[in-house]
Amino acid sequence: MDHSRVPVLEALQEFRRRGDVVYGPPGHKQGLGADPRVLDIVGEGVFASDVLSLNGLDDRRESQGVLTQAEELMADAVGAEHAFFSTCGSSLSVKTAMLAVAGPGEKLLISRNAHKSVIAAVIVNGVEPVWVHPKFDAERHLAHPPEPDDVRHALQAHPDAKGMLLITPTDWGSCADIHGVAKVCHDQDVPLIVDEAWGAHLPFHPDLPSWGMDAGADLVVTSVHKMGSAVEQSSVFHLQGDRVSPNVLKQREDLLGTTSSSSLVYATLDGWRRQMAQHGHDLLDAALRRATRIRRAVADMPGLRLMGPEVVEAGLTAELDLLRITIDVRELGISGMQAAEWLRTHCHVDFGSSDTCRIGGQITHADNERTENLFIDSLHRLVGHADTIEPQPPVQLPAPHALELEQAMLPREAFFAQAEHVPADKAVGRVAAEMLSPYPPGVPVVAPGEVITEEVVDYLRTGVAAGMLVPDAADPTVETLRVTAR
Repeated sequence: MDHSRVPVLEALQEFRRRGDVVYGPPGHKQGLGADPRVLDIVGEGVFASDVLSLNGLDDRRESQGVLTQAEELMADAVGAEHAFFSTCGSSLSVKTAMLAVAGPGEKLLISRNAHKSVIAAVIVNGVEPVWVHPKFDAERHLAHPPEPDDVRHALQAHPDAKGMLLITPTDWGSCADIHGVAKVCHDQDVPLIVDEAWGAHLPFHPDLPSWGMDAGADLVVTSVHKMGSAVEQSSVFHLQGDRVSPNVLKQREDLLGTTSSSSLVYATLDGWRRQMAQHGHDLLDAALRRATRIRRAVADMPGLRLMGPEVVEAGLTAELDLLRITIDVRELGISGMQAAEWLRTHCHVDFGSSDTCRIGGQITHADNERTENLFIDSLHRLVGHADTIEPQPPVQLPAPHALELEQAMLPREAFFAQAEHVPADKAVGRVAAEMLSPYPPGVPVVAPGEVITEEVVDYLRTGVAAGMLVPDAADPTVETLRVTAR
């Protein structure tokens, strides 16, 4: 296919060339009604390019097939049979993907290290989850993806499960054995969904971890805004084989998705596909070399512990995305949250992820010599000033087994059950009626329907005291917890 073509961008360019006046949404009329104070910050081009697909980029019959052409080019670029754009982010896309495989009351195997959006999908869709617990790295206090044998055992125990949802890469860069998990699923003739939100770049360079479509997954969801060049909320479904019907997927997306899709998202998805198809290998090659230099520099800094290929060599994870720079800072006597706040305040550097133990930053094709040097110099400054950062009270990190909670009720039933707020210490032994997700990375420590334990309460309370954020809790201080009524 001709990857120099960008159907959405071409249609947008033609719309602006014609100078159409629209007597329908959006109400700002391509910026004519936008507040000048807003234009001064975001620019006129944002509003000029905010156009409906129907009666805008295309006619009401979609006779030019603008979006369809763009999606076909995307599928060709990444080696999928079908691709569908979504403008609601992968938080919505993963809900759609799950609903395309398992309906209300049906079982679906799910990695328990899933993002809160997956747990939300379980609640909204009414799916019965069968949790497949990740491989826990006790030394780093970090969860790596589950292994094929974990999935095999879960399928043997639940042969009526409709499929498996695997999360890879994780927020910290560790990657699953997708090929192995796909084989386990396909041996039972059930589909594998891969939530590859952090992996949109993977198809475009052979030195990156395996791409879900190449490794045999049936349905892959990516967030192009995370590691690609599209704007926020840019997501794509990729599909192959006959285990998931493209028609069913489109219907489920139509059920959950917006009817006011953003042309800005479509246009930047289209442009990113062209960029990667034409120049992706060279751009990512440069990014990998840059990440290698950064890794060497970080490895020489006292008090910082870089996560590298040793986690693969130790059998903790199948692969590692080396563009994800994960650094344990505990030897500096501070938490990752403190490190992130110090770097933001003193270096004007924002690390994408931080938790009790570590910080995480990503290197992409967008980085350059300046951002490379700033990354390294900022960490040097952090190391040099760590002793000036006031120590926080210790966080009581739970043992791995303490994070595998008993599920006493289905998440949907518990979330919608009659509930009450009780003091956190009185919640021990009670069934949670809410999600409790330290953010980032946003993986729930407690999901609705799980039995709250003393270890988890201690972890959350000491974590919040040390700066942990739990934004989805009804009481973000976690002094009280929402539990099902007795």
